[in-house]
Amino acid sequence: MTWPSYLINLADNTARLENSNAQFMAQAIPFERIDAVNGWALTPSEITQNYDVAANKTHAKAPLVASEIGCYLSHIAAWKRIANGDAAGGFVFEDDFLADDTLGATLADLTVAQSDWDMVKLFSFDQSPKLIFETTLGTKRLVIPYRVPTCLIGYGMTKQAAKKLLTQVPPFFRPVDEDQKFFWETGLRIALILPSPIVVGNQQTVTGTIGAQRRKLKPKGLSVLWRALRYRLNYTLKLHWHRRGAQ
Repeated sequence: MTWPSYLINLADNTARLENSNAQFMAQAIPFERIDAVNGWALTPSEITQNYDVAANKTHAKAPLVASEIGCYLSHIAAWKRIANGDAAGGFVFEDDFLADDTLGATLADLTVAQSDWDMVKLFSFDQSPKLIFETTLGTKRLVIPYRVPTCLIGYGMTKQAAKKLLTQVPPFFRPVDEDQKFFWETGLRIALILPSPIVVGNQQTVTGTIGAQRRKLKPKGLSVLWRALRYRLNYTLKLHWHRRGAQ
């Protein structure tokens, strides 16, 4: 039996839920809705409990906006369902995904073939990344990318991976998709499916997009530039160190 699928959806985003439901039903993929956390509704105390501002200033490229905090907490809720579920793993989707007709078969193949990864991403903006390993999975390629892509619009993870991440967060200090890029910190083996069976759909929400909210901050100054450069340099050096010897 294919691992269960979980859809992260904010209650007010009814159009997104209807669209996701139609796509799942078209391929006979049952799913459970995860009530997304509205970051704007969090109290200052709840934000303090979950968001490490000091670590963010040192290890992240920018402060988190409210929606990023809510997004991270929403994924944590999905991880808890996987960690406490009966299956050996699960699949998590954000509600702005668009699927092609291979999604159902891909999820079934991943359920059966899981062995050398802890998390597998179902989407990457880069469809021709540098690889250190690849194998065939049905009509797809299961690969280990040299650089783990951002974006957590859809992914699978084992129960043990979910449990492991839950021991590490909260608190958190980066966006949830960026945290997975630092695989040496999470300790997860992260794979990728190519070609991607899903793509990013309409990102408009009732609370506004994360990108739009970040643009409203309009950060300026050399300190902002230095912080971004420091982040990129730190990530790149550590990535090459941990991938040393990889082909």
